[in-house]
Amino acid sequence: MLKSISPRAAAVLTTGVAVTAIVMAALPAQGIVGGTESTRAYSFMGSFQPSYPAPPRSDGHGCGVEVLAPQWVLTASHCAGRNPTDAKVGVPRGWKVRVGSLDTTSGGEVAEVDHYYRLATSRDEGGFWGRDLALMHLRTPVRAKPVRIASTTPADDTPVRIMGWGMTCDDSTDPACFPTRLREADTVVQPLSTCPSAGPVGELCVGSADGKVAASNMDSGGPALVRERNQWAVAGVVSGPDESGKTLYTDVTRHADWINGIISGANVPPDDQIPNVEGAADLGNCVGSVVRPPASRPQDPALLLTNGHCVQEQRPAPGTALVDRPADREVPIADRQGYPQTTARAKRLVYATMTGTDIALYRLDKTYAQLKAEGAKVFQLTSTPVRAGGPLTMAYAGGRLDCTAEAVVTNLREGGYQQDDSIRYATSEDCAPWHGTSGSALLAPDLTTVVGIHNTHNEAGEQCTDNNPCEVGPDGAVTSVQGRSYGQQVYQIAACLTEGSELDLSHPGCTLTGAAPRPGHRDGPPQ
Repeated sequence: MLKSISPRAAAVLTTGVAVTAIVMAALPAQGIVGGTESTRAYSFMGSFQPSYPAPPRSDGHGCGVEVLAPQWVLTASHCAGRNPTDAKVGVPRGWKVRVGSLDTTSGGEVAEVDHYYRLATSRDEGGFWGRDLALMHLRTPVRAKPVRIASTTPADDTPVRIMGWGMTCDDSTDPACFPTRLREADTVVQPLSTCPSAGPVGELCVGSADGKVAASNMDSGGPALVRERNQWAVAGVVSGPDESGKTLYTDVTRHADWINGIISGANVPPDDQIPNVEGAADLGNCVGSVVRPPASRPQDPALLLTNGHCVQEQRPAPGTALVDRPADREVPIADRQGYPQTTARAKRLVYATMTGTDIALYRLDKTYAQLKAEGAKVFQLTSTPVRAGGPLTMAYAGGRLDCTAEAVVTNLREGGYQQDDSIRYATSEDCAPWHGTSGSALLAPDLTTVVGIHNTHNEAGEQCTDNNPCEVGPDGAVTSVQGRSYGQQVYQIAACLTEGSELDLSHPGCTLTGAAPRPGHRDGPPQ
């Protein structure tokens, strides 16, 4: 199920990354609507324009950047978090910046980004707030005159200039809300105590006291500029909105040593080791994988497997299944580093249920042979149930989790639904799924066979409520343990599929919800 996130966390995602694979509702834009269009270009000011995941606007703008040296630009860490595996240091694909122009679509200089260095990620024990900075290295140097880092943290009431190409209104579907011309405003640094969302250190509270002058969605990475020796210097970088309507900027001056150490080459962190996430399909709020049943043929339309609760339409009601429904869903199939190896479209929802198991099958517009020719990873679909004690690899779109099937639970109940013979994982640091991992394939040790699918975990220790599954034993005893996570069996699917990736719920051996009852039929895995 989808997890709610804190307003500050949501703000960071929408402000910098706009709409990623996880589609967030747009927050009200504070806007540099209290400012005006810039009348002259700033040589150091630039627009970060990644191609994947592409921002939801025609000019490709995602964040602001500042040129610090001919081959280095500064931005926010969450802007560089557009890499699929949330790596801290690595090589991006399809990233570019346009610097020195008033317009995001023309003029200035365009350079490709070939490396990124993030000061912090959300996983860092040292904290993210106040450390939301990243450096990006350009493949070729630009001629633009760089901006210096301010010499010290600006005091309260210090005049600052803010700028960017962020949203000027709230409607993310309206092109008029996405300015292509640079906007700027003059405002001041406010006491940090007037920004309730601020962390204890490392941030600047910027904007007018009433919040009518501040940065907006997609201004992330943009600067707060101060005057030093009659020149502009960057004192802060947009991190996210404050609940007061003002904007929180990361204090760049506190991290000058980190910045200079990388730019000078004296202290360059090594690249992260990127996990192999080949074959995962990022569906937005869930994950899927292309699976091939044992009886399939190369010319058959490929099938995508995810959770029943991940369907785009209304979820199947308890005790029911959705069968043969129209669909239109983009399916990017990841390469080893998480970037799309190829993309298909789900054109038909073949089947979905949350009763007995939690699965959905989509039929794609490409065959298994076509996907193989395009280099996409296709997994084999098991016809054998998972047993207790077996090792499992959870194939999430941003990484791999090492899990163990601790037990097979007779019945698992959650929010009016019941799944049978569910897979409980052994609790460990290596197997701690979170919201957004729903639909991730559970792989056998060969890393090619899908033997299960992740679907839920108990958040609060409640019994049988949404996001709090409970176990029901053969004797009816109910157990609910906070933090326990579960997957579902998928062995039942193969017996219900025929040639051409067609579903036949009346096929001998088919036991999915909606199948016709047969004499001697027993729920659960075969003995």
